[in-house]
Amino acid sequence: MRPRGSVASAFFGAAALVVLTGCAGDDGGPDVPTREPATAAVSPATTATPAGRVLPAPATSALLAERATGRVAALDTAGTTLTLIDPAAPAAPRSVTLPATGAGLAQGVPGEILVAAPNRVLRVDAATGTLTETPVDGDVRSVQTRSDGTLVVGTADGTVRVLGADGTVTRTVTGLVSADAIAVTGEDITVLDRRQTAVVSVREDALGLMLRAGDGAANLVADPQGRIIVTDTAGGELLVYSAGPLVLRQRFPVPSSPYALAYDPRSDTVWVSCTQSNEVVGYDLSTGIGVEVGRFPTLRQPDAVTVDERTGDLYVASAAGDGLQRIGADERKRGQ
Repeated sequence: MRPRGSVASAFFGAAALVVLTGCAGDDGGPDVPTREPATAAVSPATTATPAGRVLPAPATSALLAERATGRVAALDTAGTTLTLIDPAAPAAPRSVTLPATGAGLAQGVPGEILVAAPNRVLRVDAATGTLTETPVDGDVRSVQTRSDGTLVVGTADGTVRVLGADGTVTRTVTGLVSADAIAVTGEDITVLDRRQTAVVSVREDALGLMLRAGDGAANLVADPQGRIIVTDTAGGELLVYSAGPLVLRQRFPVPSSPYALAYDPRSDTVWVSCTQSNEVVGYDLSTGIGVEVGRFPTLRQPDAVTVDERTGDLYVASAAGDGLQRIGADERKRGQ
């Protein structure tokens, strides 16, 4: 049995690192082993009452609590509509019809939500729903904002671009199969390639070190401590990396198909949705090995989670259309 959550496993991950060469195949892409991207396991019917309060919401694939306003943005599973929910008035959500199919959400400048979409990044004002666009060459699958206001964008063909505040491309790095999620930690950029189930560092003008990310990595989130947290959905593990250089720091099992991720800076807790059990589980990562600090029943098919950083409230969205679940920070304390 392989060791998990140990120093030995961290050294195993470090030993597995390689440098991508960007060798091209017949289709022009990297000639490397790939797999179909990992997806959330299909949930069974719920057997427990979801914790907290449940609000009506469409079937949701991505969720983001905007940092400055606390408004919760829910991207429907079709990628065509963004629903903006004010926690102070949840019964009156605002719907924004998107001009292109959205693939994911990210925090923009304060008060702004970014939507990754084909050939553009959509910028949505969290308070008004006003929408503007930044053109991008390629099918954008991921986007993040850097501290200087520039954007890091990943596309379906594995290209990573850095865009200035005016939308001008300042860096282009190729060689991945797909650039599905991005972590920005200080000056470091790390990308999740789901088809290679790998995390890869991005240097100034080329790809850097690459580490295998389990058997089928699905999602990635970064925290203020510089940790890069990845769900290995196929392998049933949580993986924790640091960048500069890219190193695997923690690795431990999470049963029931871990999928979506959200980080709560108020409690230093990472929340993971487990779709096979319809639960959301919290882990404290500060001791060097994940320590479970909370577990709550969720709606069916909890494919998206987010945390309101102002309050610590946890939101869980159902991809099956069962609604949006709000678990308050005080409720979590009582339930632990």
